Amino acid sequence: MKNQVSKWLSIVIPILLGVGIIVYQYSKFTDAQINEIVGYFKNADYFYVCLAVFVGFIGNAIRAYRWKYMLDHLGYDSSFQNNFMAVNIGYLLNLTVPKSGEISRALIVKKYNNIPFDKGFGTIVAERLIDMIFLLFFMLLSVILQFKIVKAFILDKIPLHLIMLLSIFGFVFLVIFILIYKYSKLKIVAVFKEKISGLKEGLLSIIHMKEKWKYFFQTILIWVSYLITYYVATKVIPETSTLTFEAIITCFVVGSIAIAFTNSGFGAYPFLTSKVLLFYAIAEPAGTAFGWIIWTSQMLLVLLLGLLSFLLLPILNRK
Repeated sequence: MKNQVSKWLSIVIPILLGVGIIVYQYSKFTDAQINEIVGYFKNADYFYVCLAVFVGFIGNAIRAYRWKYMLDHLGYDSSFQNNFMAVNIGYLLNLTVPKSGEISRALIVKKYNNIPFDKGFGTIVAERLIDMIFLLFFMLLSVILQFKIVKAFILDKIPLHLIMLLSIFGFVFLVIFILIYKYSKLKIVAVFKEKISGLKEGLLSIIHMKEKWKYFFQTILIWVSYLITYYVATKVIPETSTLTFEAIITCFVVGSIAIAFTNSGFGAYPFLTSKVLLFYAIAEPAGTAFGWIIWTSQMLLVLLLGLLSFLLLPILNRK
């Protein structure tokens, strides 16, 4: 019962948060501005929307192919088609329960390729750590290229004293966690350590695998595909089509953060996109429409590929 309540809360709370953001933002728009947003949807260049979706599809395929390197290193054979469908299903499930997609990927290759769950999940955790490093790199690049705008954007949304308070709280929490992990004799800590040890082989597989340079090269390709997707998407409306490279990097980072730390960016992605575009003299209705067009098109890709993968996975693995 307790687990069911926790599961439903993890689904409902992000949705309510997204709905709250949407209501908050649209309550400030006039009827004329809402009609303007609708007009952007009607007049958007959907050739570039389709092209951005196609590049996103390529990024998913590269992620699935890259995963095979780590699984091969651990001595487990996995087909590209199963990896690709597992990635698609993972993205789809992340739209419901946050981070459930990572678990589903490991369960799929366990069922269809007989890969132990902890080993498969370890490779996915390692993959996420690599992705986090690349996201941090783009965040740093954005700060270097657009320091004044990034500073103004952060301080405009989060007061300086709150940033300092959160930093202190985070540091204290980290110290407490390390001390408990290292010295505690509690049963729950021992179980946690046991689970962690089962993940180590998957985490270390990146460093020790034979094809690690191919793995890192394809990681670069994945993030380049994300950046190209965003660049292509800026061509859908005239207001964003002239954004500079520096501006695209900054907007891309803000959007990535919205997706990474919310339930796939529902509500938050268009809201934050519109706010950061204000610093580039793009009116909020145009920025909001642009954010929704990108987010909606990518979510439709996730839904289509995820549902097709759910359907095809058992059919293609009947033997």
